Amino acid sequence: MFDDKYQELSFERRPNGVLVIRIGHGHNKNSMNEQLHRELAEVWVDVDRDAQTRVALITGSGDAFCAGGDFGFIERQIDSFDVAARNMQEAWEIVRNMVDCQKVVVSAINGDAVGGGLAVALMADISLISTRARLSDGHLRLGVGAGDHAAVVWPILCGMAKAKYHLLMSSFIDGAEAERIGLVSRVIADEQLMDEAFEVCERLATGPQMAARWTKRTLNHWIRQAQPIFDASLAYEILNFFDDDVKEGLLSLREKRRPAFPSADVHSAGTEREEGAGN
Repeated sequence: MFDDKYQELSFERRPNGVLVIRIGHGHNKNSMNEQLHRELAEVWVDVDRDAQTRVALITGSGDAFCAGGDFGFIERQIDSFDVAARNMQEAWEIVRNMVDCQKVVVSAINGDAVGGGLAVALMADISLISTRARLSDGHLRLGVGAGDHAAVVWPILCGMAKAKYHLLMSSFIDGAEAERIGLVSRVIADEQLMDEAFEVCERLATGPQMAARWTKRTLNHWIRQAQPIFDASLAYEILNFFDDDVKEGLLSLREKRRPAFPSADVHSAGTEREEGAGN
């Protein structure tokens, strides 16, 4: 069912209905291309329907989880309404389908998780992170609003003050700090991460199935009631792809330097203030 349909995800069935899903092929930190983005939106529907699966464990191939969108994927969204609208819909489906999937989803965050990859890592019902892994929403470094999942779930997980600080600063957070502020369930020594993840999944898979699924469904109403916030965050993020800031943000990432966003230029800002004062 899975291997024939997916190209950027691989699957392994373990005892007692545990399905392991691995992101990418271990290249370029499993960065997101269009195919992977689409598959991460669709796979949760198939997991939900698969009678053999009780618990899903998602992790990255190689030494990374998923380092967000690759440069080509980002570039093709800039100034393209059709591409941006499609990606907005898929980003919405990633979150919605993970929330609505009846099966419990566990993430083993084995390396860096950024952008859309971070959405998958944190939308899991239980998130386990390696001591060497780092998390970053990263949208503001690119010059776009924090869409995907962050506006809806970060305030629930770690509180509004921490959410605003880390999203506005686009800072990297290591595993220990992510656990401390409540962004993830547990931090685990890197060499023990997968063993611990399999143990968690085994316990869930051999426990009361309907009780677990209905507990998940009930708790996820906290996220569902924030749906208008999520819709707004996605819309503003996509709108930013028609702003000059994102072009500079992408160029600065390619050149590995600090961005000089046009909207932050002190001379243009001063001109705007003067023009506004004269109206």
